[in-house]
Amino acid sequence: MLRLVKIALICSIALWGFIGALFNIIDWGGTMSAVGAATSMSTFEGGVDSWKATSNSAAIWLGAIFIFFSKLTAAVLCTMGAVNMWQARDADPAQFAIAKELAMAGCGIAIIMLFGGFIIIAESWFELWRSDVMRGPVLDSAFRYAGMIALIALFVASGEDT
Repeated sequence: MLRLVKIALICSIALWGFIGALFNIIDWGGTMSAVGAATSMSTFEGGVDSWKATSNSAAIWLGAIFIFFSKLTAAVLCTMGAVNMWQARDADPAQFAIAKELAMAGCGIAIIMLFGGFIIIAESWFELWRSDVMRGPVLDSAFRYAGMIALIALFVASGEDT
């Protein structure tokens, strides 16, 4: 039963990634706008005057593509991992642990994007923490997603006695 729960949790991360990537594409203008608002530092007083602020379209495109492909890659790896885990659900613990590797890689990619992209780059470099408009919907969500994915990854990575 514990293995089935772990598989379901990895499937939920895959679903998060696929839905997130889909809506990034469906609303590509909104995705670009959000990245542009972060990089231009325009959502808080004095931000646009910072030497770090940029409205460079290449930087905005790179940010948006990084978010999209990170979500998609995480989703694909978690899906492949869930399939491997399903196929190894009755195997010995060592084989099941090996079956989790792609799922763990998918979780890692998601956390890298959320922590590296949103917390390090957007929040720290572009000082998004100063933005009342973006702090909650962007940074709080990224932290919540990264925390939940990390917690799920730790649970799934843990061994079991069966």
